[in-house]
Amino acid sequence: MFASQDRKRVQLTTSTKAGEERSFWTVETNFLPGRTFDSLEDLNRQARQWATERMEHRPQTKARLIPAKLFEHECHYLHPLPPHLPAPYLMLERGTDQYGYVALAANYYWVPGSRRDDVKVFQYADHLKIFQRQTLLAEYPLPADGVRGEYYSPPGQPRPRHQPRNRHRDAQQEEQRLRAMGSDVAAYLDFALCACGVQRHRFTRELFALSRQVPQEVFIKAAQRALRYRIVDLSTVRRITWLCLSQEGDVLPQAEVQDDFQQRPAYQEGCLTEEPDLSAYDELFPDEKEKEDEDDDRSW
Repeated sequence: MFASQDRKRVQLTTSTKAGEERSFWTVETNFLPGRTFDSLEDLNRQARQWATERMEHRPQTKARLIPAKLFEHECHYLHPLPPHLPAPYLMLERGTDQYGYVALAANYYWVPGSRRDDVKVFQYADHLKIFQRQTLLAEYPLPADGVRGEYYSPPGQPRPRHQPRNRHRDAQQEEQRLRAMGSDVAAYLDFALCACGVQRHRFTRELFALSRQVPQEVFIKAAQRALRYRIVDLSTVRRITWLCLSQEGDVLPQAEVQDDFQQRPAYQEGCLTEEPDLSAYDELFPDEKEKEDEDDDRSW
């Protein structure tokens, strides 16, 4: 969904047939140029208003016929549909996960009850209904265009305790921590997340996991090198990181051992124990022991 302060113009790209090119040309050259909108719903509202209030009262074709007057004339010969017929819908079969959610268009809807059988989802123009064996279980309004990854529960009922099983989690916190490491890592993130074929959240989570496995200085050097050579493949970034880690000349600090460790009670208690019997390990490799004995005999 486009924000109101960041409205954008729309460029329509469609595949047209020979008989419809004139209609597409009218929309592309008359309706779209210079028009702004907040969301897809706003665009549809403007398109409906433009089609019914302006184009319907505009003379068309060589005969200069007005579509609105033609429709009023044809209404006398049309048969109205019975009022009991339902609105057009799309029926979809969906499975229910262990927490009672069904997935539709990257969103999740909770199914009341304790049964986790398959359900039928009837998708209408602005809402959907969930049926299970001819029983209506829930009805939800459709979210706005572009909303993904949200989960809903029936209004007036307590919100389910668990989230959907397959709900994808974003990586905003991981991205914030990566950018806090410095401008070099932030610049690499800006480049990698805009690359073609990169899954934003998955790439960010795996890159953050890599940053926790090595020192921060090494990770920053790897990000600088990956940005320099325009690398977005995570396996290659890992190899670069381990290469930078191997090139580090820092020596591991020595363990601090106190000189009076022999005076500790634990050390003195261990000195009084008997020597361990390691003969059992010699029987694990009898062939090697016989070979060593033969070598000893030959040496003599």
